[in-house]
Amino acid sequence: MNTLEAAERAASHGGPGALALVTRERSLMLRFAASRPTQSTAVDDVTVELAVPLRGNVGRASTNAIDERSLADCAARARLAAEAAEATHDGDFPGFGPDYDLPAHHGFDAATAELDPAPGGAALADAFVVAEAHGLEAHGIWTPAEEERAFATSEGGGALDRTTNAFMKVICIAPSGRSGYASQASVAAADLVPAELAERAALKAAASGDPVELPPGEYPVVFEPQAVGWLLDLLGETALNGLAHAEGRGALDGRLRQQVAAPAINLSDSPGYGRTLPRAFDAEGTRKAPVPLIQDGVAYGVVHDIRSATSAGAVSTGHALAPGGTPGGPHPTNLVLAGGGAADEGELCSVVERGIYVTRLWYANVVRPKETLITAVTRDGTFLIEDGRVTRPLRDLRLTDSVLGILSRARALTREQKLTSDGEFYGRRFAYGVVCPALRADAVRFTGAAA
Repeated sequence: MNTLEAAERAASHGGPGALALVTRERSLMLRFAASRPTQSTAVDDVTVELAVPLRGNVGRASTNAIDERSLADCAARARLAAEAAEATHDGDFPGFGPDYDLPAHHGFDAATAELDPAPGGAALADAFVVAEAHGLEAHGIWTPAEEERAFATSEGGGALDRTTNAFMKVICIAPSGRSGYASQASVAAADLVPAELAERAALKAAASGDPVELPPGEYPVVFEPQAVGWLLDLLGETALNGLAHAEGRGALDGRLRQQVAAPAINLSDSPGYGRTLPRAFDAEGTRKAPVPLIQDGVAYGVVHDIRSATSAGAVSTGHALAPGGTPGGPHPTNLVLAGGGAADEGELCSVVERGIYVTRLWYANVVRPKETLITAVTRDGTFLIEDGRVTRPLRDLRLTDSVLGILSRARALTREQKLTSDGEFYGRRFAYGVVCPALRADAVRFTGAAA
């Protein structure tokens, strides 16, 4: 039974209005540490999510088995969940209305779908050679995948989407414990350049000089794209989430059509953009389409699934993470921040008298969503900028600031954009990323050394 057939069979068990989403993941994962392979896995997994609407409520259940008995059991559990919800409260879910006129996209690479492990072995070998040349250890992962997603309704009709994705990260660690990070994500595994990634990570880990400790305060900061991507993903949670916006909890509540960031900030959710990891439809079968979010610093919109759109009196923008929505609401998964005029990070640094260079952020948490206030620590390559150039390593710092505040203080961006992704994939694979440039911002607040 193929993926679309499994979705059709599952939906047929769900009763009137039911929608089934079936995801098949085929992936490889090679992990390495201390310049040695440590783990290799191959996944071939099918997940069925069945959503059953019942008088304004939705019950949902899932299974990893696609035989008839398992699908029938899944449907029974989804109906029980819908009945339990109906017994406790009135719902306003209007039902599913999936799209069948779906956009073509660039998200499938046939060579990556073959899941050949040989390029992975070569990638690790390249990283190890570079690390050894610098007297460092290499740690990280290399992973490609093919994903199939299909939806179907109990009334008939459905669609299938095939995508591929690949990711590699390299963390080089010096005997002193100092570390450097680099990563790359793409639709195609052949786009990954392991030796280049390892060299970028190694140069940070091998930087000379004892780490400097800066006191708490506000400093100009040059963020590499990986750090910018984290900030924008957190903005998706706190400001661009349509459910939070509809309930008055979102940071853009009452601020649409107002200036919320610097004029240089142009942010959209653009699934058709050439460097993203696209999908044709979301978890409710709604087609993916571009959504302007911040234009010239002015807030223009948020993203919706069916539930949040109903609450807001809007329409779904194709951002459901599960059929019927999730408690956390929708999330933008193809964020694109337009580039600026700077040639590279060096040019961003050139006007900074004394500031901080940040490779990436870690342990990020939202403190006050309404203000987009977050806290995070710098990691794997934090440096002091003096008189326009990167000079010495810094001890990692805790950043505590508003994402919108940082974007409002953005002064320059690089022309080049990169697809950034976290790419850990500890649970069910859901590959997405943020396309963004490096960015310089004035007066970013740091509240002390990282613990």
